[in-house]
Amino acid sequence: MDPEKSSNSSFEDLSNLNEVETKITEGKERSDSMAGADSSASAEEEVLDIIGNGQLLKKVIKASDSECQPTRGDLVRVTYVGKLDDGMVVENEVDFEIHVGDVEVVQGLDMAIPLMKVGEVAEVSVDSRFAYGALGLKNDQNPTFSIPPNAKITYNIELLECKQEDEADLKSFALRKKMGNRKRERANFWYNRNEFNIAIQIYRRALEYLDDTDGGISLGHESELTNAELQELLEDRLVVYNNLAMAQIKISAYDAALKSVEHVLRCQPNNSKALFRKGRILDAKGDTKGAIALLQKAATLEPDSKSIQQDLAKLIIKSRREERNEKEMYQKMLGQAKKFEQKNKKSENSSNDIPKLKLLGYLMGSILIGVAGVAMYRYKY
Repeated sequence: MDPEKSSNSSFEDLSNLNEVETKITEGKERSDSMAGADSSASAEEEVLDIIGNGQLLKKVIKASDSECQPTRGDLVRVTYVGKLDDGMVVENEVDFEIHVGDVEVVQGLDMAIPLMKVGEVAEVSVDSRFAYGALGLKNDQNPTFSIPPNAKITYNIELLECKQEDEADLKSFALRKKMGNRKRERANFWYNRNEFNIAIQIYRRALEYLDDTDGGISLGHESELTNAELQELLEDRLVVYNNLAMAQIKISAYDAALKSVEHVLRCQPNNSKALFRKGRILDAKGDTKGAIALLQKAATLEPDSKSIQQDLAKLIIKSRREERNEKEMYQKMLGQAKKFEQKNKKSENSSNDIPKLKLLGYLMGSILIGVAGVAMYRYKY
């Protein structure tokens, strides 16, 4: 499996940020060309084919004179209603705050918002591959809002506000905790849909709010966070690292997953989830004995965990099989070595016999010559 792509993605795999940016840029170019192509047609009558294949369409319902247009990472407020082809309302959000590019709405809307201006109202038709894909979306709390598999959704969306986050706000404990956990919950949503690449992307965004190192927000010397607040952020951060590791394991990115669990174990050496996941990573990397040691420790910390006990039992069986195979291999190698040694001895013995035979031949030849000489002497004299 390609460690950068999830094979069971339920919608279009545009998790590569450069690819998303390219699609949005192409959409903006189409929008600009349409604006100048027919000055007689009103903006409200134009339909923009964002990616050029008819699966993501945007039509302006109410134009705006604002020059403010969102870019990736901006914080925006939107109000939108999503309907199925039969008119059934399945999504309804009022004054909803999101970061552009963080897939906090369906992918189609996330790509359409950067093409809007503040105050604009638009209709965005989103094919299922850019919405909820083959899985759809089950709503247990309100079944009428459930979205069937392969459903096209048409959104009526208004862009209310667009701004960049204030650097001063980013030092606030309340904002960092709120945003970090909001990103984590959204990443969990995508993880549960088997969209592991998107989940990884959003877990990393969560860490930007919760982490003080590795690309996170630097507190600086003027930080006014208390020890209790720092401890809260640390605990939230370790939860994210644990979840991130699990998503990375799912796409076989074992080296990255190992780094994620090490972040947890440095702070919490007895974190059973991190031990369990590190055990899985070591097993995947071929270190069965190392994996067993970690799972044994995790089992001691969580003796009632069936998943840990099951994995540990499998690893023990695997280890015994490996030991047996190793023993058989050594025995086979030893047997071959003995055969080779015996063959060498025979060869040595046969090579030792050759000079002896030659010596015997020389002796017999000398004796025969001597006997012949004596016989000739007697015959003559």
